[in-house]
This record gives sequence, structure tokens and C-alpha cells, in this order.
Amino acid sequence: MGAPMLRWDSFQHFNVSTFQRRIAASTMLLYILRHAEAELKITSDHERRLTLHGHEQAKIMGQFCLERKIFPEMILTSPVIRAKQTAEEFSNVLKKGELIEVPWMACGMNPENALQELRGYKNFQSVMIVGHEPDLSGLIAMLLGISDVTGIEIMKASLTVIELRKWEPSAGVLKWSLPCELLEAKK
Repeated sequence: MGAPMLRWDSFQHFNVSTFQRRIAASTMLLYILRHAEAELKITSDHERRLTLHGHEQAKIMGQFCLERKIFPEMILTSPVIRAKQTAEEFSNVLKKGELIEVPWMACGMNPENALQELRGYKNFQSVMIVGHEPDLSGLIAMLLGISDVTGIEIMKASLTVIELRKWEPSAGVLKWSLPCELLEAKK
């Protein structure tokens, strides 16, 4: 007999507020959101905007968090248009949390630099970052102590949560990861 299968309706009623209360005051929940679907062809990669579907994906993830009372205190976003638009759509649904554009989240983010920058927010219990691949996979791998980043792939508009117990590599604990396409299938 294997492990019980997790059913959609079980996750649908997941109570995050209870989960958040169990987090020690000295730790942070880091919410990692990859930007939603963006245009494929444009003159500059930094100017790619969200598609209509991408806007919808960001709203779906925002609604998922709103319904489960997931309210990051701070949302830090890449200055690249598609990430900013994702963060704005998400934030507009929640109507909570301060949204700040940070240059270190742009394409090509260095995981060690990101961890150093995040230390500046260590007084917050929950922070969301909105960024890009493969940068987010690299950060997740570093935080979890996974040496081979090729084993991690974050899909567009996916939300991953890591508990940071210490401000050093390999000290994170994966809490959960949810691709938006699972929520889209329920619409």
C-alpha cells in the first residue's frame, strides 16, 4: 500500500492561516511566484508583456491566496514588465501587502545575491518574490541544498513556498508548490 493520493478537494480546503500560525517568529515564509504567460515575440525580452491568459493566471493565483488567507506582507518584483504585471494583478486581487520593484530580481538573478538581499526583509514573517526562470529554480535549489538545479523546473504562474529558518544556503524547508495549471483545470 502506497501513500494516500492527494485529491483536489483536499487541497481546495487547505487552511493556510493555521499553517502560518505554526511558523516560528524567527522564520520567514518565502512565497516564490514565477511570472505568468507572456508574449513570445517582441523586440526586447524585457518588454514582453503578459498575454490575456497570463493576466488571468495571475488573478487565479491571487484568488487562490485570497481564499486561503495567504497575505504576504511584502511583494518584491523584478523590474521586467511581465513580472511587474504578474505582481500587480496578483496584488490587486489581494488588496494587501506592499508591492516593491527591486532590480536584483531581474533576469539573471544570482541566488546568493538574492539571499543576501532577502536578509534585509528578515523582520517580515512572509515575503513574496516575483521573478523568472531559471533564476527561481536556482534560488530554490540553493535554499533547499539541492546541487543539481536541472531537477527543478518552475512553471509559469506557479507558486512555491519555502520556510526560511536560517539565512544561509540549504536552510530552507519546502512547504508546497502549486502550478497554476492545476487551478485552471478546475475553472
